Order: sequence, then structure tokens, then C-alpha cells
Amino acid sequence: MTARPLIGVSTYLEAGARWGVWELEAALLPVGYPRLVQRSGGLAAMLPPDEQEQAAATVARLDALVIAGGPDVDPARYGAERDPRTGPPAHARDTWELALIDAALSAGVPLLGICRGMQLLNVALGGTLVQHVEGHAEVVGVFGRHTVKPVPGTRYAEAVPEETSVPAYHHQAVDRLGAGLVPSAYAEDGTVEAVELPAADGWALGVQWHPEMGEDSRVMRALVRAVS
Repeated sequence: MTARPLIGVSTYLEAGARWGVWELEAALLPVGYPRLVQRSGGLAAMLPPDEQEQAAATVARLDALVIAGGPDVDPARYGAERDPRTGPPAHARDTWELALIDAALSAGVPLLGICRGMQLLNVALGGTLVQHVEGHAEVVGVFGRHTVKPVPGTRYAEAVPEETSVPAYHHQAVDRLGAGLVPSAYAEDGTVEAVELPAADGWALGVQWHPEMGEDSRVMRALVRAVS
């Protein structure tokens, strides 16, 4: 039997999570992420925040990396003043995930950023974010759907060539693109919904929506194929 590629997925670190009689600090990951990795042919490994000096050694053990969705990126990371609508900073997670991204890009390890992960990829490469957009998170705590259109000739369009309705929940988006990134999908309102590095610069793709909340596994399957 061929070994499944090991896909590391970054996780939340929460001060208090409850199960059974316990309420303790916990490293958490919505189950949609490992399930999406598994049904796409990968083996999922959770990567809780660690010392940033450990990022390169961690990435060296992986076949590919996923940066998961989560809280807003600290605007200080891209030189902006905090908008009142921007959520509280997650300093440890920002530091760890940016280190993971840098390590993956340096080592040529395939990388997929999901929602926050796409935004962090953009910031890691010197880009900036729009701190609030309307219409992409209409009901608090409920994933909505909208259509994204691929840009022909991109890696994303190769994986998903048609317009697609995707599950989404975000209120921030890419503003100025990071160095080397190109847009590979747009929402109907013009919001950049996917970014990627050209093939010559390695395998890195970010999507603004949440494929782990839907049935379409083509984006994750593309990541798995990149290391198979």
C-alpha cells in the first residue's frame, strides 16, 4: 500500500475548551479540515502553535502544509492601523503560522492557505489586507455561499475550471498583492478569492473560502497531487 502524504494543518490554541467533565486549554481544529485531507488522499497532522524557531524543522517532516482559517491577522503585521471592526490579535498564532509559511516557501513544500491562511500568505509576501468587506459573512456564526470565477491559465483554474458556489465566512480580504502572487479567482463583487504563485516559483495557493465546509475536494486534491 502506498503511504499517504503527510499534510500538516495549523490549529487554534484556545484558553478553555469543554468536553465531558473537563474544561482545559486545548489545541483545536474543526473536524472538516482533517476530514477534507483524508478524503483527498492525505494523512492529517495537527500543528499547534510552537516556537517560531521550530518551523523549519516541522515543515521538513511534512509533505505539504495547510494554514487553516481563524481570527483576523494583526494589522501591525502589514503596517496598518487597526480598524474598529478588526478582531482581537492572535499574536502566537500569527508568529507561528507566518514562520511555517516562510519555511514552506523556502523549502519548496506545497502550501495551501484557507481564508485566514490565504490572507497570511499574502502578508508573508509583503501584501496588505482590506480590514472589512460587506456581504461575505452575512449571519454571525453561519457559513454563507457565493460564486467564485477562476482566472484561466492558473493553477486554481486547472483544478476547478468552472464558476463554483463556495462556502464562505470572512470579513477581510486581500488588498495589495504580496510579491510574486497572482489572483486566480474572483467573487462577483470583484473581491480576490484565490491567489497563487506561478508554477516556476513553487506550489502555493490560497483560497478565501472554506472548502472544508463543503463537498468539493478538488482544491485539497490538487495539493495532495502536488506531492504524490
